[in-house]
Amino acid sequence: MAALPVLRDVSVNQIFALLNFLIVCLVPIAAQSSDLKLVVLGDSLSAGYQLGPDEGFPEQLQKVLDERGFSVDVVNAGVSGDTSTGGLSRLDWSVGTDADAVIVELGANDALRGIEPGITRKNIEEITKRLRERGVEVLLVGMLAPRNLGHEYAEVFDPIYADVAKANDALLYPFFLEGVALNPDLNLSDGMHPNARGVAVIVENILPKVEELLAKAQSS
Repeated sequence: MAALPVLRDVSVNQIFALLNFLIVCLVPIAAQSSDLKLVVLGDSLSAGYQLGPDEGFPEQLQKVLDERGFSVDVVNAGVSGDTSTGGLSRLDWSVGTDADAVIVELGANDALRGIEPGITRKNIEEITKRLRERGVEVLLVGMLAPRNLGHEYAEVFDPIYADVAKANDALLYPFFLEGVALNPDLNLSDGMHPNARGVAVIVENILPKVEELLAKAQSS
């Protein structure tokens, strides 16, 4: 009850001033919704396998893009162990209708399992085609076949990403693990998955292509 006399002393002008102050403070909060939505459709390499909550590829990419002033929400749609077949089967519910751009990082598990490259090509082609038909900008991230599978396998597998990107007007980043693969300091003990430092290298290397992707999404 002691506060009531204070309230009686508040003028109408002071009340309006307070309301204006609250509006100024609250409007930026409402405006914080991002202009673009970027989905990372991938496997364990981009999903953050055995990494901390802020150490995965989508999370580190989000941080860098925020620092550079991009208004974008990066969504982690990675599933560990996923193949290109799995990515295609979950495409519609993994990439919502509100997505503006997608980074497609799939195919590494296909190669590790020795899946016939024609199947991988068909899946990557269908994923990219469907997204482009929806008006979604795509950055296709390439993979390289393990060399222990032989020259003939690699000769058929490796060109998949460049071919599909060219045919579907998508951007291409030739090799997701560029600068990280086979470097024990940048990988987990399994020698295949990047650690937090390795992810940071990947983000730094791929960033120019991601910026190009966002520019295309912004203008489309």
